[in-house]
Amino acid sequence: MARAFAPGNISCVFKVIPHTDATRMHSLGMGFTVTEGVETIVSDYHETAVLFNGEDINFPTVRAVADRLIQNTEVAGIKVNLTSPLPLGCGFGLSGAAALATTYALNEFLHLRKDTESLAMIAHVAEVENRTGLGDVCSQYHGGCLVKLKEGAPLVADRLSIAEQPIYYRYFGPIQTSEVLGNREQTLRINRAADMALDTLRTLTHAEPDVGLFNACFAVSKQFSVESGLLSDERVIDTIAQIEAEGGVASMIMLGNGVFSTHPFAGAEETRLVYNPARLIK
Repeated sequence: MARAFAPGNISCVFKVIPHTDATRMHSLGMGFTVTEGVETIVSDYHETAVLFNGEDINFPTVRAVADRLIQNTEVAGIKVNLTSPLPLGCGFGLSGAAALATTYALNEFLHLRKDTESLAMIAHVAEVENRTGLGDVCSQYHGGCLVKLKEGAPLVADRLSIAEQPIYYRYFGPIQTSEVLGNREQTLRINRAADMALDTLRTLTHAEPDVGLFNACFAVSKQFSVESGLLSDERVIDTIAQIEAEGGVASMIMLGNGVFSTHPFAGAEETRLVYNPARLIK
């Protein structure tokens, strides 16, 4: 067997960059990786099967990665055992993390000798083709707090000078990424809001590292969530308002009905912004 890990990613701003070629379709924006993520264990099996926290799951993004990497090998099937303390469908980029960790583990298990950038692109293409994400794999490949500003380059990002620190979050329920990405009218509104956010983010890539820099990122993210129309769940709206009333900063997790903040708040769980890219576990 072989094991690998990829971190969860909280996306703060995103712009959809459409393209008929899945290797060129991606998102621009900003996000950061957290301590928790997905651990993948792959092993030989009589068919391809995917489990999440011990339960069989229909996970087309991970299956696509597995099917591609076992092509032209003598392996009949692969068991992909995924474990994570984070919830699926709530904005932590778990489909990207699961796909990326699976590529790393399978590359080791099958002795494919592919470089990590090629593996990341395989995971990214699987995300695009299954409409489960556009930009998480880039962040999970690099690790840290990242801004993506270059069109046509799904794995290129600039790192913001923001220190590792506690992050508090609470999720209320999922948002189906495929439904958002498949809604042309909503995508246009998201992209209009993202263009304004990206203008500000470009200036932040040159800013000196301090507490104010991360607060500025929260402000950009919050405005984007409002202007894009994605901030609509009353529980999320009320929680952000309560945090702000107490002098904190907060925004909506993209894409999920959840809240993240640098300040503790009622019902929140704690994670940590960390610089932890995907990796093999020996």
